[in-house]
Amino acid sequence: MNLQKAGGIASLIEAATYIIGFALLTTLLADAGFGEDGSDANLLAFIVSNQSLMYLWNFIIYIVNAVFLVVLVIALHDRLKAATPGLSQVAAAFGLIWAGLVLASGMLANISLAEVSALYALDHDEALVMWATLSNVQEGIGGGNEITGGLWVLLLCWAGLRGSSLSKGLSWLGVIIGLAGIATVVPGMSEPGGIVFGLGFIIWFIWAGVYLLRHGEASS
Repeated sequence: MNLQKAGGIASLIEAATYIIGFALLTTLLADAGFGEDGSDANLLAFIVSNQSLMYLWNFIIYIVNAVFLVVLVIALHDRLKAATPGLSQVAAAFGLIWAGLVLASGMLANISLAEVSALYALDHDEALVMWATLSNVQEGIGGGNEITGGLWVLLLCWAGLRGSSLSKGLSWLGVIIGLAGIATVVPGMSEPGGIVFGLGFIIWFIWAGVYLLRHGEASS
């Protein structure tokens, strides 16, 4: 299997992590109330009571996602580097940084879950303070905004357009997703930008995966 086909498979796995993550969030994790106005104490109680499920969710949306994102970033850089070497290299740098942040966020999430759960059995209030603190750190690393991923896909797809190394439809979709990700740093745009970013990436990953599997040779 060459790198392009490996990248195609990795891209489809990326899409699967998003789909599974959203599916769990809207079904088994629906009672947690993520993103809703409500009691942090109730949310923490749900998390502590469903540690195995939370571990699984974090593992899929962070750890698995980050590992296969590295493969995809390298494969796409390999495809684009001949036509747009400089732009492709900068895009790849942001892609690898994004993968590192996602991996770090997932590791912190699961370590925090273990620590907070242990403290929760002794002191609910102290556990709530610890959980809020660690959650803010995690959000700052990889969950609070999507600027790094936005820059990656924006620069990558701009390189794809300039060098005709990717299909125009895939590239323009990536540009839109990238701009939406960058917009999440603007006050009031975090939620709508995040929705476009997350849902758009499901389509983009599937499209990119199929494209790489069908066009298995890198540009020369």
